[in-house]
Amino acid sequence: MERTVNTENSGGTPKTPESRHPGRWWHAIEEGRIQCDLCPRDCQLHDGQRGACFVRRNSGGQMELTTYGRSSGFCIDPIEKKPLNHFYPGSSILSFGTAGCNLVCKFCQNWDISRSRNTDRLLDAASPDGIAAAAVAYSSQSVAFTYNDPVIFAEYAIDTALACRERGIKTVAVTAGYIHPEPAREFFAVMNAANVDLKAFSDAFYFKLCGGHLQPVLDLLTHIHHDTACWLEITTLLIPGRNDSTAEIKALADWVASELGPDVPLHFTAFHPDWKMNDLPPTPPSTLSHARQIALDAGLRYVYTGNVRDTEGGTTFCPSCHAALIERDRYTIRHRDLPADGRCPHCGTLIAGHFTSFGKPFGPRRVPVRLVRR
Repeated sequence: MERTVNTENSGGTPKTPESRHPGRWWHAIEEGRIQCDLCPRDCQLHDGQRGACFVRRNSGGQMELTTYGRSSGFCIDPIEKKPLNHFYPGSSILSFGTAGCNLVCKFCQNWDISRSRNTDRLLDAASPDGIAAAAVAYSSQSVAFTYNDPVIFAEYAIDTALACRERGIKTVAVTAGYIHPEPAREFFAVMNAANVDLKAFSDAFYFKLCGGHLQPVLDLLTHIHHDTACWLEITTLLIPGRNDSTAEIKALADWVASELGPDVPLHFTAFHPDWKMNDLPPTPPSTLSHARQIALDAGLRYVYTGNVRDTEGGTTFCPSCHAALIERDRYTIRHRDLPADGRCPHCGTLIAGHFTSFGKPFGPRRVPVRLVRR
């Protein structure tokens, strides 16, 4: 059942199918032609031309973000769905996205949004202040920029994060991390947590299946973890025969352990046939369990499986005494034995992450909501 909340119509709420807003991170390269400096695609645009993401456009020699203040929908989700297992587990999060993406992953599970070229589908309008107010109204502890990649609507996401901060609401970016260093510094400086899709540990995979490159994503991961206060978790979707070899999984886990450290949670999730990769089978649960063990053997302390029923793979264990501290069945928390201070009650080991006391967990449900202007 969809819920509705009234939000304040504060500055800039769009009244047209497209909301045009000045874009940042670009420079002129010749008369009437500009280059986008947001992501490594470095799109060079003639007047009226859109970038590969579809939502950034050259308008009269100026960069324009065409989806500011527009959303493809709002939902209240469990935080575990992002997935984030060490950032206020059991809490609810107000989630939304816009349209478009700066990668072209052939296996995209949200392709109807990320590859959309129809901005008329962005029917929900909300200002940054309106989104923050809705999070408060729905008692959501956080707001997630998700469904499509928020780096392409960075101006909107940053403004919303700042509005949320004023109301004590946390913000979460669910992203592939394909962004240049300068905008990345501004973007992740205002995010409280991020789940970054590390799609594979092969540049050939990125180039052939995503239209990008691996190194910018690795650079971003090190920046987030070492240079910001943003909590980081990583997700890799394992695709049969494409990025699930023992050698590649070990290389990925070894890199995370050596470059980021053992406390960064790593999620291996199951692929299902979609968009341009309908010819492959779903990922077997045994592949995820095998990958999880490889990563644990590499020294990572918190490794999870996702998109499958796997209680062990969804449970947070103490890395010292191996007690089950948060037992999960997909997005449902069945048992919690971890106090708000994040210390294992059995041996005193500090569990990496952000935790708080709560009563009943939000649960696995997904609640569509509509933000209505007063």
